Amino acid sequence: MRRAAKKQMMHDRRHRRIRGRVSGTAERPRLAVSRSNKQISAQIIDDVAGRTLCASSSLGMTDVKGQNVDGAKVVGADVAKRALEAGIKKVSFDRGGFRYHGRVQALADAAREAGLEF
Repeated sequence: MRRAAKKQMMHDRRHRRIRGRVSGTAERPRLAVSRSNKQISAQIIDDVAGRTLCASSSLGMTDVKGQNVDGAKVVGADVAKRALEAGIKKVSFDRGGFRYHGRVQALADAAREAGLEF
């Protein structure tokens, strides 16, 4: 198996394992993080209703680069601000199969500092 295919397979396994445990409800929606080489995004999702309650992405921000930790911090603070405006204070964190370090950790820490509890 090629190295890239194996990495993708392992990422998918981690993601399925996490999604088997973490689910969003109306009282405690899921904060899902998605990361690519150039962008990072976060959504707050109610899995019971099947709705995205609020979202933020580095793609929609002109002055933010999603490929570094500073950009992830801005996205984390922005999604937390939008969640608090929507009346959401507690969330379940879904790292989406990515390791909890670097940009994913920076996004989570910024969301916590902005007022979200998870």
